[in-house]
Amino acid sequence: MTELHHPGINPEMARRNRRVAIMGMAIAAGMVGLAYASVPLYQLFCQVTGFGGTPQTASEAPKGYIDRQMTVRFDSNVANDLAWTVTPAALVNDNIGKVDTVNYVATNNSDKPITGMAVFNVSPERAGVYFNKIECFCFTEQTLQPGETVDMPIVFFVDPELDDNQELNTVKEITLSYTFYASDNEGS
Repeated sequence: MTELHHPGINPEMARRNRRVAIMGMAIAAGMVGLAYASVPLYQLFCQVTGFGGTPQTASEAPKGYIDRQMTVRFDSNVANDLAWTVTPAALVNDNIGKVDTVNYVATNNSDKPITGMAVFNVSPERAGVYFNKIECFCFTEQTLQPGETVDMPIVFFVDPELDDNQELNTVKEITLSYTFYASDNEGS
């Protein structure tokens, strides 16, 4: 390839300028890629660390429980575009480490099937890493038929390791909150 030589432009300077331009484009492309990857990476980070009150998912119950009580309250919020009524579960007061099962109750108030999903968090946020769900309706989308009312179970426990965290010695209550949204899938 023949390079054009303009008076006053050094060929070495032209190569440097091209290198800087290519590096700039590579950095810009990398930033765009990171922007697209940031949501799933942030979600993974929250799930692994419990950051932002994200509860953990457990495949089995803890080996035992401790002689410390924890009250777990449940909350529900429904987005305006979802024609559901959701009643949260009654509060639970149990030993840390014991497995409990509760039910949210959801009703489709419309005359058509609606698919919804729930996002969740735990407060106080720093307790999220110790709140473990073994089973939860929130793991999948839920489709309710017109007028249908369903129980939506959650099987959970508070990890006994919470007792080892001195910052949480004064925590006596955890709130699990769900916000329900209409799904983008067909039929909703």
